[in-house]
Amino acid sequence: MKILIFEYITGGGFNKQELPDALKREGCLMLQALLDNFAAINTIDLLVMLDHRLVGTVDTLHYDCAVIDASQDCHEEFAWLIQQCDAVWPIAPEFDGILQALCESVEAAGKRLLSSPSSVVKITGNKYLTYQHLQKYAIATVPTCLLAADETLSRDIPAIMASHYPTDTSEWIIKSIDGVGCIDSWIITDLQEIAAISDKENYIIQPHLHGRKTSLSCLFKNGLVWIISVNEQQFKILDKRYHLSAIVVNKNPDIGHYQNLADDIAYAFPDLWGYVGIDLIETPVQTWVLEINPRLTTAFVGIQAALGINVADTVLQLLVGAPKLKPQCNKLITVAIQ
Repeated sequence: MKILIFEYITGGGFNKQELPDALKREGCLMLQALLDNFAAINTIDLLVMLDHRLVGTVDTLHYDCAVIDASQDCHEEFAWLIQQCDAVWPIAPEFDGILQALCESVEAAGKRLLSSPSSVVKITGNKYLTYQHLQKYAIATVPTCLLAADETLSRDIPAIMASHYPTDTSEWIIKSIDGVGCIDSWIITDLQEIAAISDKENYIIQPHLHGRKTSLSCLFKNGLVWIISVNEQQFKILDKRYHLSAIVVNKNPDIGHYQNLADDIAYAFPDLWGYVGIDLIETPVQTWVLEINPRLTTAFVGIQAALGINVADTVLQLLVGAPKLKPQCNKLITVAIQ
């Protein structure tokens, strides 16, 4: 099998602009970890897309590499390279519909997609649609409202939030509706600050819940889910904005504690497939689902060292049956982001 790997940040998605430092670091970490996984699989040939500025930064010595320079259109190159392969593994942000569009290109070409289909990416890539979908299945999720240009918003939001979260909320978080991680989000303490936001249709508002920030690294297939690891996300708050500083992979080995919640998500999203990251906030009141990421997440970088599990191999196992998750070790691995 020949597989095309396209990690958007490192693969040319930003070839016509400056590479954002934070995204560049995370992208390089994920791409290298994925290549390291595939290095242990002898039956696979890889074709890797790589931004010309990163040649030599990521170890692609043993793989075919399609170098993308500033003159090329990375999406056109991606569409052409798809035809040279049997399967495609895209890793991309959800904003601006990027991941959804890449998945649609693979599906239109009739090639095997080694991640979730575009139909489920369309929902999970939009924080408000995700909230609505989880609500429909009675899965506890952080109360979410659209920042419509309605003058009654400042009155309606507290009432809507209180109906789901029976605690006075004095802080709120404004987020891009399809942003990745902490990008384009900030904390406010006065709802009147909403008036200063011009493109309200592109943002949501949530109560600022204080609790343990946890993520689940999982495998999904046909409404079933296997939890690989439970991780802790560590943040700093600077200038009223969250900044992810590190992820402690395999922080909580008690996977069973989260299985029922993961099963509920698998039932609600039966089309999720392959590696999926789930962000949670654990408070004394409830464990809340914050985001569902239908792609590789930064926690993936530490799984091999923490548990001795080759995620790429387990994803390929999904093509023929159930994955064999057999940890070879049990360590805490911290993946530093900043």
